[in-house]
Amino acid sequence: MVYLDLLREYGDLFWSGFRTTLGVSVVSLLGSLILGTLIAGLRMFPYAPVAAVGRAYVEFVRNIPLLLIAFFFYFGLAPFHINLDEIVAGTLALTIYTAAFIAEAIRAGIHSLPKGQWEAGYATGLSYAQILRYVILPQAFRLVLPPLGNQFVNLVKNSSILSLIAGPELLYQGEAIANATFKTLPVYTLVAAFYLLLTIPLSQFVRYLEKRLSGKEFVLEGGEAA
Repeated sequence: MVYLDLLREYGDLFWSGFRTTLGVSVVSLLGSLILGTLIAGLRMFPYAPVAAVGRAYVEFVRNIPLLLIAFFFYFGLAPFHINLDEIVAGTLALTIYTAAFIAEAIRAGIHSLPKGQWEAGYATGLSYAQILRYVILPQAFRLVLPPLGNQFVNLVKNSSILSLIAGPELLYQGEAIANATFKTLPVYTLVAAFYLLLTIPLSQFVRYLEKRLSGKEFVLEGGEAA
């Protein structure tokens, strides 16, 4: 009954935190997917200095804590007269951090494709960007869908980082309710249940895509199927 009482009394706060977490996760997911794809494209670029830029991004971002990136955007830009609110700062941090891991996953997928795919593209007169867009990435995305799904789930859970910069997401609201009621275990159990409402459907959707795409084979060089 204590759970129902908490939901009745603090349902608005739980719902507000849930909506914020959902919004931040969706925006960060789309942003990190786009940015990660661009970074993967840079890493695979045939011109070494350009590829080095992509490699430097990945090595720098993935080797520093997410919290530090969030602090940078929330506190570190003030000397430059740039003051981001907690939602924007947290969303930027999540996007930039997750993009580094997505870029590596996509790069691994690109590496697993035969080099003949590139050679065939160049032979038909396509540019690097056209080969990447029309030939390589459609196949690479299908191959790396499971690790991408894991990154998306991690992104949702990592959104709790906003609570440390006063972002009113789910965990932040849970902490406020726990401090007001001293019912720590039931409150955090409900918070965990709300996170599961986000992550389980996301995992199921990724599995659905895997099964749906597993029946579609891309014909590679020499008739080989991926």
